[in-house]
Amino acid sequence: MPATYNDLYLDARKALKSAGVEQAQLEARELLCFASGKGRAEFLRDLTLYASDGVEKRFRGLLERRLKGEPVAYLIGEWEFYGLTLDITRDVLIPRPDTETLVERGILFARNLPEGARVLDLCAGSGCIGLAIADNCPNTHVILAEWSEDALRVCRQNIRRIGLTRQADPVQVDALEPPPRLLRDFDLILCNPPYIPTLEVGRLDPSVRDYEPHIALDGGEDGLKFYRAVAKKWKRALKSGGKLIFEVGHDQAPAVEYILAENGYQDIQTTLDPGMHWRVVEGSAEPGGIS
Repeated sequence: MPATYNDLYLDARKALKSAGVEQAQLEARELLCFASGKGRAEFLRDLTLYASDGVEKRFRGLLERRLKGEPVAYLIGEWEFYGLTLDITRDVLIPRPDTETLVERGILFARNLPEGARVLDLCAGSGCIGLAIADNCPNTHVILAEWSEDALRVCRQNIRRIGLTRQADPVQVDALEPPPRLLRDFDLILCNPPYIPTLEVGRLDPSVRDYEPHIALDGGEDGLKFYRAVAKKWKRALKSGGKLIFEVGHDQAPAVEYILAENGYQDIQTTLDPGMHWRVVEGSAEPGGIS
């Protein structure tokens, strides 16, 4: 018997809930929109209509893959972050709501900067952080810095997709090494580095461990390798009084605060995310010169 779009949606939501998927309602809708080629408004309009056999077959195939653990963002090739719809592939991490706290701190600082302020998104991945800053702070010019060639390809796609080609540029760079001469004089550096301790990567949820790129997860033996390197080596890329803002793991804030203090940053602050985890640590390069 033919199924309506609403029948398919309700069946998928129930199956995803039973599988322990937290955002079952959202994911069921996104999968069905993708399978049918409909936007969200069209999907809601057509809920009572019968889906074609082709749409139902595509949808059930996608749902089966999701129930086996494959993240919905990789299945549909895009995801929303801070009001932006971004291209997402298995070469980059899926943007998460936790990271919006980092973006909010960056926007608060960047909006008070002069026209032409320079912002660096270091370990950019999909470019979600830097592009959200650029989209909300037209006074800035943003560099998306990433080591992975494949991730840089996604950055370029997202710059074009959002229409920020005049305001954002992708650059290949290794965050563990000192900045090249062209990457200096930044007012703001934002960094969401790999921060999972190496031995813990294999213990992550299968939807992360088996699908997301390990190069973007593995933060070294204690998870702090990138924080140490960036705080020390990239300080020279900040203007006097410029700010470095990190996203950190749920239990890493004290260690990252210490790393910033050890490297001479001032006005160190830590911010809670909506889940009440200390998610963002920031500090300023001292006025009057950078060591």
